[in-house]
Amino acid sequence: MSSTNSPEAVKKLLENMQSDLRALSLECKKKFPPVKEAAESGIIKVKTIAARNTEILAALKENSSEVVQPFLMGCGTKEPKITQLCLAAIQRLMSHEVVSETAAGNIINMLWQLMENSLEELKLLQTVLVLLTTNTVVHDEALSKAIVLCFRLHFTKDNITNNTAAATVRQVVTVVFERMVAEDEQHRDIIEQPALVQANSNRRSVSTLKPCAKDAYMLFQDLCQLVNADAPYWLVGMTEMTRTFGLELLESVLNDFPQVFLQHQEFSFLLKERVCPLVIKLFSPNIKFRQGSNTSSSPAPVEKPYFPICMRLLRVVSVLIKQFYSLLVTECEIFLSLLVKFLDADKPQWLRAVAVESIHRLCVQPQLLRSFCQSYDMKQHSTKVFRDIVNALGSFIQSLFLVPPTGNPATANQAGNNNAGGTVSAPANPGMLGIGGGVTLLPAFEYRGTWIPILTITVQGSAKATYLEMLDKVEPPTIPEGYAMSVAFHCLLDLVRGITSMIEGELGETETECQPTSEAASSTTQSSEQQELQSTADEMDKEIVNKAVWEEMVNACWCGLLAALSLLLDASTDEAATENILKAELTMAALCGRLGLVTSRDAFITAICKGSLPPHYALTVLNTTTAATLSNKSYSIQGQSVMMISPSSESHQQVVAVGQPLAVQPQGTVMLTSKNIQCMRTLLNLAHCHGAVLGTSWQLVLATLQHLVWILGLKPSSGGALKPGRAVEGPSTVLTTAVMTDLPVISNILSRLFESSQYLDDVSLHHLINALCSLSLEAMDMAYGNNKEPSLFAVAKLLETGLVNMHRIEILWRPLTGHLLEKVCQHPNSRMREWGAEALTSLIKAGLTFNHDPPLSQNQRLQLLLLNPLKEMSSINHPDIRLKQLECVLQILQSQGDSLGPGWPLVLGVMGAIRNDQGESLIRTAFQCLQLVVTDFLPTMPCSCLQIVVDVAGSFGLHNQELNISLTSIGLLVLFHLLDRVRESSTTADKEKIESGGGNILIHHSRDTAEKQWAETWVLTLAGVARIFNTRRYLLQPLGDFSRAWDVLLDHIQSAALSKNNEVSLAALKSFQEILQIVSPVRDSDKPETPPAVNVPVSVLLGSISGPGLSRPFVRTDSIGERLGRYSSSEPPIVTDELEDLNLWWAAWNTWYRIGSESTKPPITFDKLTFIPSQPFLTALIQIFPALYQHIKTGFSMDDLQKLGVILHSAVSVPISSDASPFILPSYTEAVLTSLQEAVLTALDVLQKAICIGSENMQIMYPAIFDQLLAFVEFSCKPPQYGQLETKHIANAKYNQIQLFAPAEWVALNYVPFAERSLEVVVDLYQKTACHKAVVNEKVLQNIIKTLRFPLSLKYSCPSESTWKLAVSSLLKVLSIGLPVARQHASSGKFDSMWPELANTFEDFLFTKSIPPDNLSIQEFQRNECIDVEVVQLISTEILPYANFIPKEFVGQIMTMLNKGSIHSQSSSFTEAEIDIRLREEFSKMCFETLLQFSFSNKVTTPQEGYISRMALSVLLKRSQDVLHRYIEDERLSGKCPLPRQQVTEIIFVLKAVSTLIDSLKKTQPENVDENTWAQVIALYPTLVECITCSSSEVCSALKEALVPFKDFMQPPASKVQNGES
Repeated sequence: MSSTNSPEAVKKLLENMQSDLRALSLECKKKFPPVKEAAESGIIKVKTIAARNTEILAALKENSSEVVQPFLMGCGTKEPKITQLCLAAIQRLMSHEVVSETAAGNIINMLWQLMENSLEELKLLQTVLVLLTTNTVVHDEALSKAIVLCFRLHFTKDNITNNTAAATVRQVVTVVFERMVAEDEQHRDIIEQPALVQANSNRRSVSTLKPCAKDAYMLFQDLCQLVNADAPYWLVGMTEMTRTFGLELLESVLNDFPQVFLQHQEFSFLLKERVCPLVIKLFSPNIKFRQGSNTSSSPAPVEKPYFPICMRLLRVVSVLIKQFYSLLVTECEIFLSLLVKFLDADKPQWLRAVAVESIHRLCVQPQLLRSFCQSYDMKQHSTKVFRDIVNALGSFIQSLFLVPPTGNPATANQAGNNNAGGTVSAPANPGMLGIGGGVTLLPAFEYRGTWIPILTITVQGSAKATYLEMLDKVEPPTIPEGYAMSVAFHCLLDLVRGITSMIEGELGETETECQPTSEAASSTTQSSEQQELQSTADEMDKEIVNKAVWEEMVNACWCGLLAALSLLLDASTDEAATENILKAELTMAALCGRLGLVTSRDAFITAICKGSLPPHYALTVLNTTTAATLSNKSYSIQGQSVMMISPSSESHQQVVAVGQPLAVQPQGTVMLTSKNIQCMRTLLNLAHCHGAVLGTSWQLVLATLQHLVWILGLKPSSGGALKPGRAVEGPSTVLTTAVMTDLPVISNILSRLFESSQYLDDVSLHHLINALCSLSLEAMDMAYGNNKEPSLFAVAKLLETGLVNMHRIEILWRPLTGHLLEKVCQHPNSRMREWGAEALTSLIKAGLTFNHDPPLSQNQRLQLLLLNPLKEMSSINHPDIRLKQLECVLQILQSQGDSLGPGWPLVLGVMGAIRNDQGESLIRTAFQCLQLVVTDFLPTMPCSCLQIVVDVAGSFGLHNQELNISLTSIGLLVLFHLLDRVRESSTTADKEKIESGGGNILIHHSRDTAEKQWAETWVLTLAGVARIFNTRRYLLQPLGDFSRAWDVLLDHIQSAALSKNNEVSLAALKSFQEILQIVSPVRDSDKPETPPAVNVPVSVLLGSISGPGLSRPFVRTDSIGERLGRYSSSEPPIVTDELEDLNLWWAAWNTWYRIGSESTKPPITFDKLTFIPSQPFLTALIQIFPALYQHIKTGFSMDDLQKLGVILHSAVSVPISSDASPFILPSYTEAVLTSLQEAVLTALDVLQKAICIGSENMQIMYPAIFDQLLAFVEFSCKPPQYGQLETKHIANAKYNQIQLFAPAEWVALNYVPFAERSLEVVVDLYQKTACHKAVVNEKVLQNIIKTLRFPLSLKYSCPSESTWKLAVSSLLKVLSIGLPVARQHASSGKFDSMWPELANTFEDFLFTKSIPPDNLSIQEFQRNECIDVEVVQLISTEILPYANFIPKEFVGQIMTMLNKGSIHSQSSSFTEAEIDIRLREEFSKMCFETLLQFSFSNKVTTPQEGYISRMALSVLLKRSQDVLHRYIEDERLSGKCPLPRQQVTEIIFVLKAVSTLIDSLKKTQPENVDENTWAQVIALYPTLVECITCSSSEVCSALKEALVPFKDFMQPPASKVQNGES
């Protein structure tokens, strides 16, 4: 207290004390001298203290006994003036806290005396209060004396004193406990072990308590003693006490200081041992008392319940339960059971009222109720207290509706009842107050004639009691009518509100707690992870415990609540009350739903549903087993039975609507009241806000709504919303204006309810859909067999639910569309069916337009899922459904056509699924769809679908015959329109690369420009049209303009084939091939079973329409093949004019020629973008020819052959782009032909075979074919040029050393295998045709030789070694056949020019200028030499023997050649070791022998032969002379060194030849040998002689043999004489 400690305050105090003492001295001067002296010495004392001490207040307190003494003496005078002065002075000292304990004790004793003398009573009370509140020096006896003093003053006769004392007592009691709290606070940090309180401990065992606590203990203990009418232990000197005051004091202490009792065992002990038994004891009169029981008959009169005590006891009980429930579990069980008993009907009304108020106090404390449930209801063998409370409230409410028994009025009044609080029998006009002629309805409950008003008694959620607060009343108050009912009603509402908000709050907490812990655990360290796991486990345990409590609470209270609420709902005549009841039912239903308590949830929902419908309305759902067990069950509540009340029919509600019940056979009409509508709104609200927890009870809710909607005449409109039906739906529906204004609102809420389904979780959504489907099935059952308007509620709402859940449509699409498709759309009732189709098509359209994430364009599976039901509708036979389906297709095309993408096959499939028997209108609608597709969407649809468009178009050509021709013509127009459109778009398409939009869609590089995408479109369209021409030829040909159509098609094929796009051009050729497969029409007799070439299975035509993820593949009812089969068996094909056929094929030949010549013509300039046709294209082009030729061979002329040759030659000359080459070119080592080369040779083969079996005039084509083939043969060494294009010739790489391609863009093919194959064909063909006139006349043989001369002269320089070898063998084969023919025609001169060509060819080959490669092995060389030898052999066998038929010049050339060959030609590049082999010894030998063979012939038959011999001899001798000369020269030069081996071999050979020659000459007829020859032989002799010096023994022996024959020339010269003589 800074104010009392400050120097100024202290100074003031000292001054005041001195002036007080002076005044006292003055007053007592005359009468009381001792007092005067004491006062004066007091002044001196004060002055001395002030002078001597710095801490003046402390010194004053120390000496306070002395300082106070004069004033105490003054009080003892009993003089009012003096006493007042002294008391004021004492109060001043107290307020400055300068009173010691002793002084305080003295003061209290002095006050006690004054009290006993009844002096200054108010001042006394004031002094006591100041003394006790300003300091804590008063304890123990002094304190108890002070308190007793106040109590005694409370019981004086004076009213003011009495009341002041009561207030002072209350304040003092509070002060005592506040001191204890402060003391605890002060010692809070020092934790003491509380001594255990023994159960039977003595009242005095308070030694462990601190001073203030001890005082408080003693005081509280004595209060209990006093209330119990026992003597106090501590408050000595008490004279009287009232129970009511004692109970009030107990209540205030318990209420204000609960912590004292909870923290100190001594006090807890008092509670258990003193307070509770006391309360129970005091309650006994109330328990035993029965109202209306006859007192005289009972042996001892029962004590009457006394309102003031009873009411105060209930207040104490309320506090005990509220504050000390945890300490007093058992005691509270007793109190609560008592409370419940006080509600009994036989208790006085006021007692029931205060009991219900007390219960209300409990009902607003949900945590407390929860504790009751845990401590009692959930324990075995314990009273189910919580359940009993709720049931008691229910019974209480029910009892108020029962008219009270008319008992003995005397007893009733004795019981203090006065009939004031009970119910009254309903007056004639209950609740109607006549005010100025008008009538006002009071809010009230009314049930079976009992009318109870509803009073406004409290704010919701607070239990503001009326009668529990009447502390001043002694007599029981009169309870107004309806009060108890209103409190009980509020109890129920607050109970429901409290429980649900508490549980839902806790539920919310556990849900939020469970989520983060698991996430946190993952990111934390190991140790904290374990902690987390531990806490999660604890959380889980806690949650399990919580869940058990929640469930028990609900299970304990729901029956009672439902019974009471249903009764009140039925009885309520007030809209606000009805609203509150419905809200409570709704809240409970939702809570049960959240906790998964299905039975109770369904019971509350059933109650609301029943309230919505007219009384006794026959609705099966509500009377099913669960509902029945609830509705007809009596719940036993403490021996009384509580009936679940079904709505009473004699309702006083205003009727707002009359309508027909929804039943198969409606009986009369039913009425709806405003309360029904109110219940309906609650039902809607429940479904709207708590749909997620309704689960299976959606059935109940929706069934009820369906019936209400039906009675109110709401009908579905577009989108599934329900709108009021036409003004009058028949005479039965009557609506008041009130409900008419309500209808749009109801309809709106209904729609909002289904809109809110988008917030349900997936499981709840499935519950909703299942419920709607089963409702729909019921409605369908009702609609069977009659054409009455069906209930479309379920279908409409299925549609609405689907529409608002588009964002997750996948999860509900199958059940939703499955039900509509399989059930509703196939229903016999047309209105039902129509709505099914409406709902289905609306859903499909909405699904396609919805902005899905990811969009449909990137979610093909979803798009196909959405479209699938549309396709499934094709299997339904009702024409109205099919019409809806096609209309839907039309609308989809109009709105979504551009973005259908992968969905096209499905949509087109729907158009193609219309069958013959389905009526013209359907076929026309389908065709209209197709026309729309063709006119608007060809550019945007995926190319693969064009084939389907074509097939669908084709399928229209198969419908009934009257439609047939028109539709087929239209079909053709459609197709050509299609082709034109595609061609145009394709040629103008952008070549820019399409960047992937948003980076999500990957576009394959083959489709990454518009141009490439269009190319695909063009390809597919063309293929489809060609297929239709092929498969529908029998249908198309009878149309007059078939040939024009054919020309248009060929024109399309040509333009596509010549487009600068490989994909398109190749496909065009494939289509060309396809139309050439058409078989010429057969006569009726040998007609095939089905038209030819229809081997395309339907799956190919329609694509696999069951997209990924669709469970049922869609099977077309009849394939195109079947239709064609049916068609062909019904009507024979028409035989067309052969000539017209030929015109078609010649048109095709011209197209082929144009495509070929255009596509293979080399461009004039080349750059990067130059288009060069691909190999597959060229191959396909050439492959078409054989098929085409079959149709035109009869008129195929030389001219046409010329054209063909140009195309074949150009096609083979086209190079390949370097990036394709690795795929097309065989590796160099493989001698393989490309497909194109194969095709070219096949084409020529077809031709030559045809010529072979053809007429004479066809055979003039042989030479042309040879020319063509020989041109190809030349490619082996001289690849063809393609315009000015530079190509890399991979075949230039020698012997498998393939170079990596240089940067050139284009690579020429390896033509070697092709040229060689062509050569083989030439030889083959020549062998067959050598004697043909045309072949002889056109000098084919010469051309062959001329062509072969080039590779033969190149020999080792050929790109491939195989080439010259094949050329030689081919030459030998050709000559073996051709030379006899040439000799045969020698005289005609037709072969004259051939001989020089042949001689040159031999020359160029045998003495080639090309050098063998360095790496040529010896074996290889020898093999090659053998080939040369073969050629010489041919000369010796096929040419020289027939010299007389051969020109001389030619023979001369051959001889010179043999001569040249017989002399070894040395090559400087050989190593010594190899020289002897490399000299072509065998060849030389062969040449020489041939020369020898023809040097002399025994039988010269012609001058020609003699000429050959002479020429051969002279050549031979000249050659021998040369060899010998050279040998002699070399021998001389070499000195001692031996000559090379091959030179030695050569000289030996020559020497042997000379001996052989001379030998032969001798044997010949002398006249046959020319003089000149002999001269040449003899001239050899000197040369031979010169050789004798040689060092080689081999040469010597050969020389010897050569010299011996010369002996024959050695004869003496003939003498002239002799000659003369002779």
